[in-house]
Amino acid sequence: MDTVLVDTSVWINFFKGQETPSTILLKNNLTNFIIATCPVIIQEVLQGVLSDKEFKSVNTHFNSLVKFIDDPYELAMDAAKLYREIRKKGFTIRKPNDCLIACYAIKNKVKLLHDDKDFTFIAQNSNLSIQL
Repeated sequence: MDTVLVDTSVWINFFKGQETPSTILLKNNLTNFIIATCPVIIQEVLQGVLSDKEFKSVNTHFNSLVKFIDDPYELAMDAAKLYREIRKKGFTIRKPNDCLIACYAIKNKVKLLHDDKDFTFIAQNSNLSIQL
């Protein structure tokens, strides 16, 4: 069974009930993939939750996922290098945390499921693999 890192953009749409190709893929494959997360994704999703009840529910959901635990300093350095390499090619990533999320996927050799066009550009310019 393949492991997939699911980006913040997908989780936000998923929890809001918005159907996108990625949320439909996630919904239809919850038992066909091993779903992973990382600290920055958990932070981004949970900081946007408004009610305490929803916070608890979403947090419980994340507790059931595979958690990538890698050296944060090594990943920060890798993300900074990735951001700089892409910027040198003439494209500035809108949210630098996307480079950090991409580095978690690259380091753990998993595909990334996303709803954020910056990841498409990152994948075209790095070893990031996208879940289609």
